[in-house]
Amino acid sequence: MNFLQKLKYIQRKNNSLLCIGLDTDVSKVPEFLYAYGDPQYEFNRRIIDATKDIVCAYKLNIAFYESVGEHGWYTVHQTLARIPEEIITIGDGKRGDIPSSAERQALLFCEDWEFSGTTVNPYMGKDAIEPFMRRNDQCAFILAVTSNNGAKDFQHLKLKGKPLYEHVVKTAKKWNTKKNIGLVVGATRPAELKRVRSLAPELPFLIPGVGTQKGDLEYAVRYGCDAKGEIAIINVGRSIIYASNGEDFTEKAREVALKYRDQINRYREKYFRSR
Repeated sequence: MNFLQKLKYIQRKNNSLLCIGLDTDVSKVPEFLYAYGDPQYEFNRRIIDATKDIVCAYKLNIAFYESVGEHGWYTVHQTLARIPEEIITIGDGKRGDIPSSAERQALLFCEDWEFSGTTVNPYMGKDAIEPFMRRNDQCAFILAVTSNNGAKDFQHLKLKGKPLYEHVVKTAKKWNTKKNIGLVVGATRPAELKRVRSLAPELPFLIPGVGTQKGDLEYAVRYGCDAKGEIAIINVGRSIIYASNGEDFTEKAREVALKYRDQINRYREKYFRSR
């Protein structure tokens, strides 16, 4: 099963485009978890167990694990082992470097941790991300239009009359010979999201920016999905995982996750199911 097949399978099985961002800041987990040896993993474990039937993916922003030192490496391993195999896992590290360095980065993300997908930065060109593109069961999510405020500093610069991000999208399509390339397109940029989907109707999109960053969920669904209302992975992190800082945090996380999942599906029904 290649990546796109796996993605469609879990989205249909769980009737969900929702991805939960496990961007777990140790300083923000409920205080009672500090009684456990690894409060970061214990937090992740409980979130996963409470939501695994209503998501299509989990995304781990690696900075939150690297920043806690060597133990964070083991926490990533433990967290991935807890996630059911059929669910997509995304290592959000935005990697990409000269080939010798990229090889070592990919060894960790693709072979050791064995994420289903990894976010990669195309700025240095194809050889900087080629090691992430070798397996057709794993996806290289190329940064196209990001959700942060500084995105326009470079991504919107005009080159031959078109913004740089359009050149990135068109090049990414050329690299997609194994059907394992995706794009990162932020929900905070609905016009660009619509444009990128028109340029790349067949590529899976990882869509951050919903929730705390206040990206528009309706536009994320309407413009991020393909013609069948699929292959968009809509990430929500802090709004779900920090819905409560008390002992009821898992119940509250599930409650908020269900609201997002159900709202996404209402928009899918509105824009795609009637076709």
